[in-house]
Amino acid sequence: MPLAELEAAVATADGAIVAFSGGVDSSLVASVAHRVLGERALAITAVSPALAEGELDGARAVARAIGIAHETVRTDELARTGYRRNGRDRCYHCKTELYTTLAALAAARDVGAVFSGANADDVGDWRPGLKAAAEHGVRHPLLEVGLGKEQVRRLARELGIPSADKPASPCLASRVPYGTEVDPATLERIDLAERAVRALGYRELRVRHFGPTGRVELSAADLDRANTAAAHAAIDRAVRSAGYLDVEIDPEPFRSGSLNRVLRTIPLHVAS
Repeated sequence: MPLAELEAAVATADGAIVAFSGGVDSSLVASVAHRVLGERALAITAVSPALAEGELDGARAVARAIGIAHETVRTDELARTGYRRNGRDRCYHCKTELYTTLAALAAARDVGAVFSGANADDVGDWRPGLKAAAEHGVRHPLLEVGLGKEQVRRLARELGIPSADKPASPCLASRVPYGTEVDPATLERIDLAERAVRALGYRELRVRHFGPTGRVELSAADLDRANTAAAHAAIDRAVRSAGYLDVEIDPEPFRSGSLNRVLRTIPLHVAS
């Protein structure tokens, strides 16, 4: 059984800090860690300008429902030149900042492992963050037992985890095309725009940042719903309220990692 295998993998640690976003992957890892390790499990959410408004509150609510102890740490990935430069290795620098912080905390708390929520489907996409994880000895219980996203969601539903059907919400920098510098003002603008569009009732979306233009990606269902002049006008006003001068609505449905399609044209700077 997948749950038994996951519990067995987690049980090999004498304690664990879980890198916890409140999304379904890290929530399942946190839930199982709490079930297996009890008070030796701790969920940690990293707080930085790249965290969207409301995500921390959501993570806290999920942690309470699971019952796991939960804390926050401040990370400063924007202080890293490689992160701000936003080459194809941006996530490497982001995760290096995160795992350096969590590894130090694990050592201070005498906790044997740091867990991430990476799952088996993540190895099929560009994931430089996995290199940073390997350099810091981070474990991926879901990946260790071969659980992909759909299996993760199924187990999360069985365990009654509130984020079982929560749409993915990666860091705000993922909306910035590779090669465009990341800065706090850009991240704030993206966050404001997405919150404004979400307030219109759209659930799964991204606002991609192209300088003065905000390009909105909606799920297939929401794209059908938005296919009226009035809906387009409302979305246009919402995105402009965040400071964008122009607004585009992508005619194709939202797809996670869509900016990764240009990776072959962007230089790679991952540290060796």
